[in-house]
Amino acid sequence: GSEEEGRPGGGGDLRPTRSELCICARHMAASSLWDELVVAASTGGSSGTVVSICVFTAVLCLCLVAGHLLEENKWVNESITALIIGCIVGALIFLLSKGRNSHILRFDEQLFFIYVLPPIIFNAGFQVKKKQFFHNFLTIMSFGVFGVFISVAIVSAGFYWLLPKVGFGKLDAVDYLALGVIFSSTDTVCTLQVISQDETPRLYSLVFGEGVVNDATSVVLFNAIKNMDITKIKSGAVLKVIGDFLYLFATSTILGATIGLFTAYVLKALYFGRHSTDREVALMALMAYLSYMLAELLSLSGILTVFFCGIVMSHYAWHNVTESSRITTRHIFATLSFIAETFIFLYVGMDALDMDKWKTTQASFKTSIGIFGVIISLILLGRAAFVFPLSILSNFMSGNSEKAPITFKHQVVIWWAGLMRGAVSIALAYNQFTFSGVTQDPVHATIITSTIVVVFFTTLVFGFLTRPMISAMLPQHRHREPAGGRSTGSNSPKDEFILPFLGDEDASGSGSGFVQAKRSISMMLERPIHTVHIYWRKFDDRFMRPIFGGPRSY
Repeated sequence: GSEEEGRPGGGGDLRPTRSELCICARHMAASSLWDELVVAASTGGSSGTVVSICVFTAVLCLCLVAGHLLEENKWVNESITALIIGCIVGALIFLLSKGRNSHILRFDEQLFFIYVLPPIIFNAGFQVKKKQFFHNFLTIMSFGVFGVFISVAIVSAGFYWLLPKVGFGKLDAVDYLALGVIFSSTDTVCTLQVISQDETPRLYSLVFGEGVVNDATSVVLFNAIKNMDITKIKSGAVLKVIGDFLYLFATSTILGATIGLFTAYVLKALYFGRHSTDREVALMALMAYLSYMLAELLSLSGILTVFFCGIVMSHYAWHNVTESSRITTRHIFATLSFIAETFIFLYVGMDALDMDKWKTTQASFKTSIGIFGVIISLILLGRAAFVFPLSILSNFMSGNSEKAPITFKHQVVIWWAGLMRGAVSIALAYNQFTFSGVTQDPVHATIITSTIVVVFFTTLVFGFLTRPMISAMLPQHRHREPAGGRSTGSNSPKDEFILPFLGDEDASGSGSGFVQAKRSISMMLERPIHTVHIYWRKFDDRFMRPIFGGPRSY
């Protein structure tokens, strides 16, 4: 046929012209290229890895910009922003790939525990106000250790009793206990972004300290449950689990403190800053990561190890480096922690739209709603079962001491702020109910999707409401200072080097506290800790600081 026959109105079979064919080809090529990029980002291989990293880095930058623009918003924090952006990006990938793929990265619990979590926990220990943390140490330990055991018992028993009633069963005893641990693990990362250390120092210390110990306890308890043989349980099994936990807690703490002291001694003895401040910063960062990996290698708690390593480094090693290294370490550790936190929520948001898990589950909508309701109810109940009783016990033990009591409003805020669940819960769920992030079991897939829904709900709803709740319940919290500690406006470890673990009134040794101790049984219970603090400061000044560094307290 002639060219005339191929043109519109020219008769014939209406074939397209050469120019129309070129335009169509360009569109097809562009569409094909975009599809290849999306598929490459979703599948793997060398090119897929590069595309995935590029896309993920770009989205991370978008999260930082969005977080900056929403800085003054009292309803939205950066974790919520990253979670929402992750969902949007995952949805776009799903649509652009026409339903073939829904994620560019698959959630990997090993990636989370080995690479992402350590900088967050180390920075928390490095920047924490030690005076507040150790002033509330017993309360923090009671929340983080005994609270987890209480919550796990209630949540596990609740699942065993209630899940069959909503049409979901087929789980063994280990699975029920594992679910108890999974949904008893609070989200330390989200809590740190919700409560300000400078605005409410004691409240921050209690919630944050509990979060770190809670995570460590949850991971240790989870591993103990996985290794438990239910068919051979004896009467002393519970005592053995508790004994193993105490052993891991003590050895992990000692390991972290030892590596922190070794780092401080090396920096003091060799004076790295004489030649390069870069070496000082690099040594502190690498030794901190070594402490975490060494704990994992020895089957200890890496979370506790790197946390106490951070505390010891800020107390000793930080004073042995040059002024420029002090500023650099403070900001670089905070920056790495910030990026890791944003990465986690973006990661979880993207992985939530992995359609493979949602297709595998066979639970009906009614059953799914029932499971969700049971989980949320048990989370609320399990946390209330230990926060309020242990707070009352802490107040009773404090008696008439100078330590301010935990008021009912503070208890409500602590209870609410710890309701959020995050990446630790998802990582433990993947570890128990998937193999390398994939499961073909409909029951296990239902648990994974339910965990994701609960993480989203608690992060968004409780995260949205936590700041307004603090403002409503503690309207004067910006101007109130709790007894037993002063807060400056800085997160620098330097804030507390003058008197590391005590307030001036604690160190004075004045007779007023001891007079009260004689008049009150509760104060008598408080006196040993008071005395330990005084003797620790004297021991620290006389023996520790001359060897490991840091100015004297007097």
